[in-house]
Amino acid sequence: YAVYKMDELKLNWFSELNSLWPGQCMSLEVEEVLFHERSKYQDVLVFKSKTYGNVLVLDGVIQCTERDEFAYQEMIAHLPLFSHPNPKNVLVIGGGDGGVIREVLKHSSVVSITQCEIDQVVIDVSRKFLPSMSKSMDDPRVTQFVGDGLAFMREHKAEFDVIITDSSDPQGPAEALFEKPYYQLMQKALKDGGIICAQGECVWLHLSLICNMKKFCETVFPSVAYGYCTIPTYPSGQIGFMLCSQNKETNFKEPCRVLSCDEVNKMELKYYNSDVHKAAFVLPQFAKSVSIGKQLCSTWPIQLF
Repeated sequence: YAVYKMDELKLNWFSELNSLWPGQCMSLEVEEVLFHERSKYQDVLVFKSKTYGNVLVLDGVIQCTERDEFAYQEMIAHLPLFSHPNPKNVLVIGGGDGGVIREVLKHSSVVSITQCEIDQVVIDVSRKFLPSMSKSMDDPRVTQFVGDGLAFMREHKAEFDVIITDSSDPQGPAEALFEKPYYQLMQKALKDGGIICAQGECVWLHLSLICNMKKFCETVFPSVAYGYCTIPTYPSGQIGFMLCSQNKETNFKEPCRVLSCDEVNKMELKYYNSDVHKAAFVLPQFAKSVSIGKQLCSTWPIQLF
C-alpha cells in the first residue's frame, strides 16, 4: 500500500509510493491540503497541487487531477460507447468523481446511466472539490446507487448495453474486480450484444496481469481487446482498458461511428477522436510480442533497459 505522511504534505510534496510500482513514484508539489479523512472503506485525500489543480487520492494512490483527468475519462467511456451500435442503458461501477458519467452523457443515444459507488465520501468530496467532473451526477438521466456494485449486478440481469468499471488498482476491495468471477457477473448483467470496459492497468508494470486477464476474458466473451491511453499522473504515464463484447462480430479497433471535427468540438473532447480510438489498440512491440493473452506470459518480466 502507498505510504505518505501529513507532515510530508506540509513540506509541500506528495509522493505516490506503492508496492504495485516498486522503485518509482509520481510526486506533485502541494499548495494546500483541502480534505483528509478515513472513510469506512479507504483513506481519502484531496489537495491543491501547484501545476495539476485539485488532486483526488485514495489509499495513497492518485485517482484524478483537474489537469489531465480528461484523458482517462474520455477513453474509458468512449472506447466502449463508440464500439456499440446504439448504447442506451449504461452501468458505471465506481467513478465516484463523476468524470465517466460526464463523458457518457455526451452520447445522445444514452437514455439512462446507473452508477454504483461504494464510498459516499468520494462522491461528497468530488462534488465539493472537483465540480467540472461531479456536476454530471445531477443530470436527470443518472441514478446513483451507493453500495456494492457486485451485489447490484447480481440483482440486475440482462439490463445494460454497456458496463464501465472505473476501479482503483488491484489491492484490497478492488482486487476482486480483476478476476474472472467479476467478468462473468458483468456478462450476465449485459443485454445481448452488450459491451464492457474496465480499467486494465499498465503494460509497463503489469503485463503478466493483463495477459492473464485477457486470457480468462476470452473464455467468457467472444470478442476481447486491450487498449490504452497516456496520462501523466498515472504510474509510468500509461493506463489500459480491457474491452469485451457479447457480439463476436465486434471489432474494437474500428469504431461504429466515426466523428467529424465538428462533432469532436461539439462533444468538447480533448483526447478522444476516431483516429485515437484506432490507435489505442496498437501495442508497443514488447507487449505485442506476448500478444497480450495469445501466448503464456511466463517470459515476463522482459528486460526493457
